[in-house]
Amino acid sequence: MLREDFVIRFAGEGGQGLVTSADALARAAVRAGYYVQTFSTFPSQIMGGPASSQVRISTTPVMSNGDNVDILVALNQYAYDHHNGDLGADGVTIYNAEEFELPAGGHYFGMKADELAKSTGNARAANMVTIGAVAALMEFPLGEIDAYITERFSRGRKGDDEIITANIEAVRLGKGVADESGFKVGQLAPATHPDYDQIMITGNAAVALGAVAGGLDFYAGYPISPATTILVWMENNLVGKDRFTYQVSSEIEAITTIIGAGYAGKKAMTATAGPGIALMSEGLGLAWMAEIPCVVVNVQRGGPATGLPTKSEQSDLFACMHPAHGDVKMPILAPGSVEECFYAGALSVAWAERYQGPVILMSEFGQAERGENIRKPDVSKVKQESRSIYHGDNGYKRYVSWDGTGPLPPMPIPGGPGAYVANGSEHDEIGDTTHRPEHHVRLTHRRFAKLNLLDDAPYEIEGDSKIAIMPWGSSKGPAREAYERLKAEGVDVSWLYSVALNPLPKEILEQLKQKDLVIVPELNYQGQWSALLRMESIKAVSVTQYTGLPFKPGDLVTQIKQKLAETQKAGATR
Repeated sequence: MLREDFVIRFAGEGGQGLVTSADALARAAVRAGYYVQTFSTFPSQIMGGPASSQVRISTTPVMSNGDNVDILVALNQYAYDHHNGDLGADGVTIYNAEEFELPAGGHYFGMKADELAKSTGNARAANMVTIGAVAALMEFPLGEIDAYITERFSRGRKGDDEIITANIEAVRLGKGVADESGFKVGQLAPATHPDYDQIMITGNAAVALGAVAGGLDFYAGYPISPATTILVWMENNLVGKDRFTYQVSSEIEAITTIIGAGYAGKKAMTATAGPGIALMSEGLGLAWMAEIPCVVVNVQRGGPATGLPTKSEQSDLFACMHPAHGDVKMPILAPGSVEECFYAGALSVAWAERYQGPVILMSEFGQAERGENIRKPDVSKVKQESRSIYHGDNGYKRYVSWDGTGPLPPMPIPGGPGAYVANGSEHDEIGDTTHRPEHHVRLTHRRFAKLNLLDDAPYEIEGDSKIAIMPWGSSKGPAREAYERLKAEGVDVSWLYSVALNPLPKEILEQLKQKDLVIVPELNYQGQWSALLRMESIKAVSVTQYTGLPFKPGDLVTQIKQKLAETQKAGATR
């Protein structure tokens, strides 16, 4: 039976090569012309602890992790006990027979991958033994895996040929064990190679690449899960003349450093997680008040406090939208896919420069670590934007009144003409501290009016039903898959989505205000996005989940139907 996609999960302990196995299978599938999405979850310690990594392989672009697991590779008893429940009705488990045994008669078979790997002369080829068995269960063409192995280990080093031969032999040994088991989970339908170039990339790397394409030239960051890989990427890639990357000693140092860089004329960024946003709140208020361009990436994780450092959540929206005391409403971009992460990274830099202030880009753990093959971005087509810089005479009034029409007054750069004080206290036209009411009123209007300049974020509107589904951020993929299933069942719903949460595109806001009900899937307890929408008099309710894991499309279908039934029942009793 031909099938359009499969979900394969490798489960065990951290350090057992789970991510390596999923990544190798994913890259072999990409090479063969399939679409993939990887997902990993692991504890926060460096080694050990329960972990898993999976890949979904499909003939069409992958929007979510899927619902059920088709093939489970369980490397210990704990992994089998805790992941077997996610196996689909026809799913099969490959268990590590060197670690534990299961009674005869189940939908599983044992394999001694380490022992088989040693027989090839390469004890490190155990993951290839496992991949061979997985490939056999779904009749994935082994030639594609051989080609991946050859490409991966052809490094121009002595011994490459022996490594390639041993790994290919390991694949065949794994296939042999699977064939002897008699199990099959179906056959993966043939792939149709995309007619465009692709890259395999994670969400964090895509954000970083997009920011650099947007002209970023200064990065300061403190290591914190799950944002650290952005810092590492910048250390390796944001190099060369007039570029600077620096690891700071605290989150407070990170925000104040990029404020200083932005003040000095640099396009500056940092990345953090929820605890860092809490520490940066005062600095973000300073950047808003003094009108200094900078970008903060918040790769969300479970909270509060230390919370769940390596799990998925979308629970920082309140903290990011209004991080400082007083009247502040930050510009927020929340990409919903790895591909959107690239363009949001570039757009965040452009927004900061255009409106001369701080911008927050929100992602989260699942999207940050997720690998996808996406259309290769054309970096040459990314429009780099720079702030308007003052070139006149001294005596310039930096903070004059501005009503949102016409060009934003230019920004002086230290060392050039138009010297001014970048003041966190309320100030007059040249930045001197003042407590006079008229200055606070006019500059509050100016700071909020500048948001009107940020009107070019991507959005989606589909259907004209009075009931809409509107996810945000990384919940877009599962929500879109659920939406398409509901439409196929004849359920009358429409689709709204925006990469920008503030300011919302006017077209999205108009649609929202026309709806009788807006259902918001989001990974938090409080229903934060729907609460913010209700502040705008929009009839929004949330479908929430706070397990530390992404939504499953099937669960969303069920919960959205429940919301619709509740709404119909409430309408009938009025």
